[in-house]
Parts: sequence; structure tokens; C-alpha cells
Amino acid sequence: MAYCLMPRFVPPRRVHHEMPQTTEIQPSSETIVVVPCYNEAKRLDLATFGDFLTRLSGISLLLVDDGSVDDTSRLLEQLRQRHPRQVFTLRLAANVGKAEAVRRGVQLALRRRPAMVGYWDADLATPLEAIPRFQALLCERPELVLVMGSRVALLGRQIRRRWTRHLLGRAFATAASLVLGLPVYDTQCGAKLLRVTPQIAELFRQPFRTRWVFDVEILARMVVSARHEFRPADELIYEYPLDEWQDVRGSRLKSRDFVTAALDLAAIGWRYTLLGAPGTESTMPQRESLTGPAQASPQPPVRDAA
Repeated sequence: MAYCLMPRFVPPRRVHHEMPQTTEIQPSSETIVVVPCYNEAKRLDLATFGDFLTRLSGISLLLVDDGSVDDTSRLLEQLRQRHPRQVFTLRLAANVGKAEAVRRGVQLALRRRPAMVGYWDADLATPLEAIPRFQALLCERPELVLVMGSRVALLGRQIRRRWTRHLLGRAFATAASLVLGLPVYDTQCGAKLLRVTPQIAELFRQPFRTRWVFDVEILARMVVSARHEFRPADELIYEYPLDEWQDVRGSRLKSRDFVTAALDLAAIGWRYTLLGAPGTESTMPQRESLTGPAQASPQPPVRDAA
């Protein structure tokens, strides 16, 4: 059973010692959020990350450097050194893409046996302050497995999104809803938190077949898993209407990439909806460390969707 302990506010302090490494880690109330980073040196807001970590305990960040070739690695290490109890880094030797960086990060985070695990966009389009709200929902609603941010432009909320991306996003979300058989409003928001269960660990065991829309693939795997357990998937997932979200300059997602996303969505529909298959066999077994770099086989760079 996952423990459910909300983070408490603590006064700012400086920590000068490293977190001891252990080989046997007991289940905890910790929440670990994976933050994939690829050439994010110009967009990383270390001050905001640091302020959040200073104010909240019980939340840790696993920063995954996805083979960056700029100054990202050095900046991530700076943040880790300032907050050694709450920040861990994973450096991949080659750029493998956001989907695989998130998957490897989640797999590594699960080795610490946290109560909750999730992933967040490095540009902080969704403010970090939403994490405790996601935690509260998982604590209050024990039947929930996944809380995901939803960019709904309601009155009184600050959802700033380019109209072209909004229209394309609505079209994609409608198609994803039909493919998944779920009334989901926003699959692609990069803010998600999951309760750690054996079933959740299984969702990230196999590499994702799609590069651009792995969020939809996670939902598709949940639908298949729930079907095997004779449970309705829509009772396990909660879409949280965000109070704030904004497009951040530097996004690598272009309008033409929605064509690729549509093809990936069709592949998900064929693989999971029609065949009901959970995934493919992993071809990249690795032994990775939370504090040291992970060695990956050299691969050509993969351009990410942000």
C-alpha cells in the first residue's frame, strides 16, 4: 500500500552533505518527478526549481539529461549540488528522445520505491506548484491511479496558448479520445503524477512504440491493463484543470509535426485498441545510477517535442 504524506513547508536551509547510497530501500512517502531535459540551458529556471525545493519537502526531482550538447548538464549538476537530498541526475550518453528519457527516468525512480512518481516539462509551462495539488487528489481519492494536467481555458484561469496550437491540439485530443475510448480532453499536457503500483511499473517496462505521443500510449496501456482487471479505465484517471499554463519560447514542436503525431495515433489504435497488446520487448537493458551518468549505446540524435 502506498503511503500518502503531503509535503510540509520548511524554512530555507543549506545542505552540505551528500545523500548516502543504499542497496535496499524501503517503501516511502516520497514523490519523485522526472524532468527530461534536452538542450535546455537557455530555458532552465534554476531559481524557480530551487525555491520550490526549499519550500517543500517530500518531493524529489530526477533530472534526465537526454544527451544534451549545450550547457544543460552543468546546470543540472549545479541544482543537484544545491539540493542533494531532493535532486538526482541521470545523464544519457546519447539523445534518445523525450519518450525514452521519461521512461528510463521513471524506471530509475521506481527503484527508490516512492509512493508517487510522475513527469514534468523542464520549461515549467505548468508551474511546479501544481504537484502538491496532484498529490492531494491521489491522497483523497484512493481509487485514482493517474492525475494529469488539463489545459482548459476557463474564466479565472491563466491558460496562454497560441490559437493555432490550441486548434490542432483540440483536433488531436478528439481523435485520441475516439482511439482510446476515453472522454479525455487533453492528452499532451506534460504534467502527470501516478500512484506507484505494480501495474504502473508495468506501464513503463517496455519502450514506447511512438516518439511524439507517448502520453497517449501510456493511457492506451492503462486501458488494456484495466480491461484485463475488469475495471473501467476512466475511473482510474483524473484530469485536473490547471490554474496556469503558458507556451514557453523554444518549443521544438512544429505544426507539421501533428502529421507525424496523427500517424503515431493510428499506430496506437492498431496496436492497443485492436490487438490489445501491452508493448514490445525491451532492447535496451541498462544498469543506471541516480547520481552518476548512464551509459547508452550511441544513437543518432532524436528531435524532441516539447
